[in-house]
Amino acid sequence: MRNYLLLLFTFLLIVSCTSDETTITVQQCAKPTNLNTNAITFESAEIIWSDANGANSFTIEYGLSGFMLGSGTSIDRTESSVMLSNLSANTSYDVYIKIACGNNNSSMYSDVLNFTTSAPLVIPQLLPNLSDLNLFAGNLNDLTPSTRAFEYNLNTPLFTDYAHKQRLIALPPGTSMDYVDNGFPDFPDNTVISKTFYYYNDERNESLGKTIIETRILIKINGIWELGNYKWNASQTDAVLDDLAHTVPVTFVNSSGTTNTINYGIPSMQDCVNCHNNDNVITPIGPKLRTMNFNNQLQDFISSGYLSNLSDPTSVTTLPNWEDTSYTVEERSRAYFDVNCAHCHSDGGYCQFQSQLRLTYETPFAESMILERRGSIDNRMRDYNPGISMPLIGTSIVHDEGYTLIRQYLNSL
Repeated sequence: MRNYLLLLFTFLLIVSCTSDETTITVQQCAKPTNLNTNAITFESAEIIWSDANGANSFTIEYGLSGFMLGSGTSIDRTESSVMLSNLSANTSYDVYIKIACGNNNSSMYSDVLNFTTSAPLVIPQLLPNLSDLNLFAGNLNDLTPSTRAFEYNLNTPLFTDYAHKQRLIALPPGTSMDYVDNGFPDFPDNTVISKTFYYYNDERNESLGKTIIETRILIKINGIWELGNYKWNASQTDAVLDDLAHTVPVTFVNSSGTTNTINYGIPSMQDCVNCHNNDNVITPIGPKLRTMNFNNQLQDFISSGYLSNLSDPTSVTTLPNWEDTSYTVEERSRAYFDVNCAHCHSDGGYCQFQSQLRLTYETPFAESMILERRGSIDNRMRDYNPGISMPLIGTSIVHDEGYTLIRQYLNSL
């Protein structure tokens, strides 16, 4: 019996020693590499990456830039790409990805991928609030243009009671203005043009802030321009679409240190229509190519893709700057008339049948009637009388510097 037990023990020992499991080494699942973004819009972004494991199970976690892993939004995918949607415009996001190579074998999370969605599209509609149009980025009263809009300036601007103006054009994505001649370019449908009027509290120190009064909007819809006027609220946080005329008292210190009070007049919708009307068609007034052709502005438009069908800006004429004394008094005066008066005093304009004056810069002097009407011009510019003074709309005071130039010109005739 003892021998039998000894043999059994020996057998069990041999079986036990020969049945040890062989250790199987599983290769660590490598984390994703080469994370990149593609096709970023204001509300979506495609994320792509590389996988050296040949796996087909991925977990994507994303959230606002700086979020902690585990608190973001997770998505499972079987392909090495994913389209993130319903994102917020102009917002920075972080993305992490890990790979599942098999049961209980997942990679570490990838290094963080950061991207920022683009600015929201400018809305070509006259919505109740200016902020709804997406023309500006950040705080509205900073007047920081959206990346989908660009600023333009005029060599000789319209006088509006010494107000400063910011002028913007927002073109639909993938479009441009087309050169036609020295006048207006051909604007594509859904173009938005804005002009914001404001005063610096102290022109000697712009950091002391400004008072914004109004933002005028032109939108081209199905080939027809529509007008809207937005009046800024007292807290300067937004502006509301308003068709009525308003008087807004503004006090500011000018560059000479003099305190001025202006009873700024916001025009009614009908006033805007009267000025922007030519042969019963609403049209812009300021952004003619020859009025914007200075300081390489047209070349900048071409280089940025905003202006097409024009290769040489020097082929476009330039409207003189009325303050530039290198031009003659006549050239400067005619330029001043063109911007401040010609939209009404032209064929098809508001004053077409009320006055013989034709004040576009290109009108030959003999056909302008300036000589014949010089007394009337002087009478309507030297004093401010509501309903009589010229310009008829948009001013509440005499433009002393402008009148001095015009009087010098009229006296020379």
